[in-house]
Amino acid sequence: MPNGTYPLVRRTAMRFRGWGGVAAMAVACGLTASLTLLPLAHDGGGAAAAPGTHGAGPGVGTGVQVKADTCENPEASLRPSTADGPAIQAVKDRGKLIVGVDQSSFRWGYRNPEKGILEGFDIDLARAIAKDILGDENAVIFRAIPTNQRIAALDSGKVDLVVRTMTINCKRIQQVAFSTAYFQAGQQVLAPKLAKDVTGYDSSLRGKRICTAEGSTAYEALEENSFGALFKDEGDGTKDDKDLLTVPNQLDCLARLQLGEVDAVVTDNALAAGQAAQDPAVELKGRPFTTEFYGVAAKLGNDDLVRRVNHVLVNYRNGPWQEAYKHWLKADLPGITGPPAPRYK
Repeated sequence: MPNGTYPLVRRTAMRFRGWGGVAAMAVACGLTASLTLLPLAHDGGGAAAAPGTHGAGPGVGTGVQVKADTCENPEASLRPSTADGPAIQAVKDRGKLIVGVDQSSFRWGYRNPEKGILEGFDIDLARAIAKDILGDENAVIFRAIPTNQRIAALDSGKVDLVVRTMTINCKRIQQVAFSTAYFQAGQQVLAPKLAKDVTGYDSSLRGKRICTAEGSTAYEALEENSFGALFKDEGDGTKDDKDLLTVPNQLDCLARLQLGEVDAVVTDNALAAGQAAQDPAVELKGRPFTTEFYGVAAKLGNDDLVRRVNHVLVNYRNGPWQEAYKHWLKADLPGITGPPAPRYK
């Protein structure tokens, strides 16, 4: 077993498939600095192309013209800078960078049950940002936030940044300020290996119960084209939401799948690959049907913080990114040659 991975604990009850303890473990994991946020409406958007190569390379930045009305280049961000501004100064005065993360996404942001600490690809990046601003990678407070509360956490000032597999898209750039992209992923279907009738994001989903995370781009994609799948709970986004087909945290979908309460999951293939590694009874079906880029999110107007994150990413793409990918993701998500090239306004 690789160092830092979850043990594969199997339930004895026949109704569980595969790694049945994953949801219980996720719920049991408590962060030292936690927060409670008010509900937020869905904040995602859809894309339409299949993932391809990562462009010109990790060290090459591309300048593009961004049209706000048409949103032709949502991944374009502010140019890097080390200049201090009010947002950076507030972090320095506090002596800690507060970052919203996941604590239950295997390989990305999860609590190692043996060490009792948060680990993963996103956690490494958050620590690199803290080290650049404060000189200490441990000068960071991690706060666990569900998928549908990422924007609310920034708006309320509960966190300085969100580093949580957050896709950059046209809708979200009106709500938060993103860094340049640090990872490319795509939406894909996750289903039991024995479900031979599910072949991917296509007509094979008709009549099937599909689970997605609230506020995710997967939910938005199904809103655009569900292929006749069942993916909405009665009372979605209200106090009457049953959180069965749409759930606060993406990992909840894996638990629903293992319990037989849903037939498949639609989510980022980067997250789904980690879940397939946890549970050998499930697999990715078909091919990715979107191209999505993850960015570090900050509150709108905190331009100095965004520029500083982009400065960190310039160096991170040339060495640390590759080391983090090899350590956390390569085994389950092979074939990625490097990070996306940065695009600037």
